[in-house]
Amino acid sequence: MIKITMFSTADKVAGQGVGSAYIELVNLLKSRFSKDFDIKINKYSRADLSHYHTINPTFYLSTFSKKRGRKIGYVHFLPETLEGSIKLPKLFRNIFYKYVISFYKRMDQIVVVNPTFIDKLVAHGLKREKIKYIPNFVSTETFYEKSDEEKSAFRKKMNIPEDKFVVFGDGQVQERKGIDDFYKLAQENPDIQFIWAGGFSFGKITDGYDRYKKMLEDAPENMKFTGIVDRNDLVNYYNICDIFLLPSYDELFPMSVLEAFSCGAPVLLRNLELYQAIIDGYYEPAENRAEMSDFINRANNNRGILADFKKKSKEASSYYSPDHLSEIWYKFYNDQYKIYKQDK
Repeated sequence: MIKITMFSTADKVAGQGVGSAYIELVNLLKSRFSKDFDIKINKYSRADLSHYHTINPTFYLSTFSKKRGRKIGYVHFLPETLEGSIKLPKLFRNIFYKYVISFYKRMDQIVVVNPTFIDKLVAHGLKREKIKYIPNFVSTETFYEKSDEEKSAFRKKMNIPEDKFVVFGDGQVQERKGIDDFYKLAQENPDIQFIWAGGFSFGKITDGYDRYKKMLEDAPENMKFTGIVDRNDLVNYYNICDIFLLPSYDELFPMSVLEAFSCGAPVLLRNLELYQAIIDGYYEPAENRAEMSDFINRANNNRGILADFKKKSKEASSYYSPDHLSEIWYKFYNDQYKIYKQDK
């Protein structure tokens, strides 16, 4: 049995995709490979493999211990991807960014959730041969398409009429997520219901916190801000929406998109390079807010066009399913263990 220690505090702050990805992986390994992998969480006893999901200073110090075995780093962000998310003094920001890369360089193996990160990490000085791409996935037991009766019941609970067209978005309230465009779309389309699930996971250090707080308070009648929603409740929102919209300017591999796919929701995204690399063909691309608005209105006037997008979502969900990714992770950990034994 391979001894694997997971190091993470990703689940301490609600509403973060990093935490969702971490929870999904641990649950997958424990449910499917309990006889193959001995999984421990944040324990400093001897391990064959140590998988770091977050970059806490205490975790960094632990990488100098021989007890850690082979060290695996999970890269969910790079210094440049934090721009527009958190507001830090320039001196502290530069120190923190150097620390992030230093942490990654302490690893024997890096796993990225998006292949476009590979070249960027190499540019930061990491060795290409030590970087592997493994995509995120979501549980089809948690995120699935509900019955028409269940959908109607939740609409009634939310005071949303059956025939009202609903556009749903999910993520932290921050500039990087494109929340400004989402808000303006609601203002420009008063006959359509817009819902955003998410809050300020970084609190007051969120870039633009005061402006966004006021924006939420002054939201138009057709714009609902739910705040941070428990993952087990998010499935209801994906199920009542006609379109899932994520207008982000920068992403890694958003869990919310996978969750929407799994629930059969048609997906509309800003057409980013990283999406083209991982989910091309499964979503409706838009270059700007005008194109987003155009597609939303076309779909509202002719809802039949969404049937094909529901089919595409189901196809994407099948590819990024636990069944598929469990095979990949099983092989990955066994390969890493073999390398560890050879190097001992």
